[in-house]
Amino acid sequence: MTLQQLKYIVAIDQFRHFGKAAEAMDINQSTLSLMVKKLEDELDLLIFDRDSYPISPTEIGRKVIDQAKVVLYNVNQLLEITRSEKQSTTGPLKIAMISTVAPVLVPGLFKYLSKNHPGISLITEEMPSNSIMEKLSKAEVDMGILAEPVSDPDLLTIPLFHEKFFAYADKGQKNNGGTITREALRRGKVWVMKDGLQLFDESMSEGDSTFSYDRFYEGSRVGILVQMVNENGGMTIIPQTHINLIRPGDMDNILEIVDSELKRTIVIAIRRDYIHEGMLNAVLHAVQAIIPDELLDDLVKAGDLAI
Repeated sequence: MTLQQLKYIVAIDQFRHFGKAAEAMDINQSTLSLMVKKLEDELDLLIFDRDSYPISPTEIGRKVIDQAKVVLYNVNQLLEITRSEKQSTTGPLKIAMISTVAPVLVPGLFKYLSKNHPGISLITEEMPSNSIMEKLSKAEVDMGILAEPVSDPDLLTIPLFHEKFFAYADKGQKNNGGTITREALRRGKVWVMKDGLQLFDESMSEGDSTFSYDRFYEGSRVGILVQMVNENGGMTIIPQTHINLIRPGDMDNILEIVDSELKRTIVIAIRRDYIHEGMLNAVLHAVQAIIPDELLDDLVKAGDLAI
């Protein structure tokens, strides 16, 4: 027994004619007749008296049709509840994000959502990527914002924005024309915060992945590294979106890494069973308002997403 078969018998009862019911249901009459016959065989009864004109339900068929109407009504109610829940932008929303994204996104998220979706009660937490994925797997947070790659196949990821990395150096580096090479970084005094504040060591080198995101920033704030450079000299590496967070007097300390494609992609991660489209699109629209357009992924620019 299928919902479609129930719709067929309700349509036949409405039109009292197999041909007109088939036309209304956009199928051919032979298919309609076959599907109704299969339902009658399954129930071991006749739903319609085919000898009457116009066609009419049998006594037991009348009861089956009336119950079919109740079932179809309840199904429609269920679909409406689900549809309403998916589009809702009301209620708590828990977002976990890595520390190098939080200073860029959190103030703007609260501003955008409070203005455009005041029914959302936003809660944000900062934590390392592995903690975010664990929280998502346990449904302890609704969304996670972190850097690729995301290794959990049970999570769905949506690219938000792409950004390059720049060097932030002490005043002694200003005479190099605002640029620095990857080799100069390797040889220099570079502050990192992976597994605790420390100076970059050649033992951390892994070829092209030397200055990867997770080696420098996982579980730490870029602002601390910038402060270390200001007070102790040397250099560090900052994501492109953090440039606007640098004090105006220190903007000359930012150097472009001329021979490097060092960059990262920030994504939003959700469980594959997450259904709240309205909440998701509200966050995506907030990111659109916060991040410069040239850094946004085309998917985010395209408009509302369906999940």
